Amino acid sequence: MTMYFLKESRIILLDCSLEYKKGESQTNVEISAEGSWNWKRARTTSVRGDHRSEARRCLHRKGVSDLAQHFLLKSGISAVRRLRKSDNNRIARACGATIVNRTEELQESDVGTGAGLFEIKKIGGQYFCFITECKNPKVARNIYLNTRLVPGGGAIEMSVAQHLLQKATHGPYRALAHALEIVPKTLAQNCGANTIRTLTALRAKHANHTDANTPCTWGIDGETGDIVEMDKKVSGSRWPLSCKLIRRPVEAAILLLRIDDIVSGSKKKDGGQECAET
Repeated sequence: MTMYFLKESRIILLDCSLEYKKGESQTNVEISAEGSWNWKRARTTSVRGDHRSEARRCLHRKGVSDLAQHFLLKSGISAVRRLRKSDNNRIARACGATIVNRTEELQESDVGTGAGLFEIKKIGGQYFCFITECKNPKVARNIYLNTRLVPGGGAIEMSVAQHLLQKATHGPYRALAHALEIVPKTLAQNCGANTIRTLTALRAKHANHTDANTPCTWGIDGETGDIVEMDKKVSGSRWPLSCKLIRRPVEAAILLLRIDDIVSGSKKKDGGQECAET
C-alpha cells in the first residue's frame, strides 16, 4: 500500500551523521553569547540552508537527530536515515546525485535530479522507500555483465545434489548433496506442502531425467507447493548469485576444517612434548 509519493524529487545523499556524538569523558560547556550556540547547529543549519536548491529528499547513511529533523521538516525536506553503503551508491547512480561527506561542502551540482518517482510503501507492517522512473538509471550492471539464468524453485540445487550422489565415493560429497536439498525442502515447508512426499517426488523427477543435453528444470512452486517445470513457469535466478550461494558455504566449511586441523595438531604437539618431558 502506497503511503506517500512525490514526482520529480531532488535528492541529497550524505555520508555523515546529523546528530551529536557523546564524548568518551564528561564535558562541560559554558556559553556566554547567543552566537556561540551556532556550533551545535552547524551541520543542521547547513542542510537547512540548502532549501535554496529546492531539495526535497535527504538520504543519510548515518543517524539524524531530532533537532535536525525539525529544521529539515520546516524547510520541506524529508530525511531517510541508516541507509546501507551499497544502497547509497546505487541511488547515486540511479538519480545522478553525488555522495557528500560534509554538509558544509554541499553544492547545487551534488543534488540528484534524475529520480522520477519517490514512493513510501507499507509492506507487511514495514515501510520501504522506492525510487523509480529514473531518467538515466545505471544500477543493473550485473545483469548486463552476465545474463545467464538458472531455474528457480530449488531445481538447480536438486540437480547438483543428484549429480553428487551419483558420483559420490566419499562422505563429504554425500553430505554436500544432502545440504543442497535443504533449499527445496524449505520451499516445501514454507508453502505448507507435505515435505517428505514432495521432496521424494522431486528426487524421483531428477533421478529419472536421462537427457544429458538438456538440464532438469523440475522444482517446487513456492505458491502452491506443486512440482512444476520452472522454465515454463518463468521462475529463475541469476547464475552468479546461485554460484555464490553454493560456493560460499563450501568455502566456510573448508575454513572451519582447516582451523580444526590446526587446533588438533597443536594439541597433539603439546601432548607429545609433555610425554617426552616425563
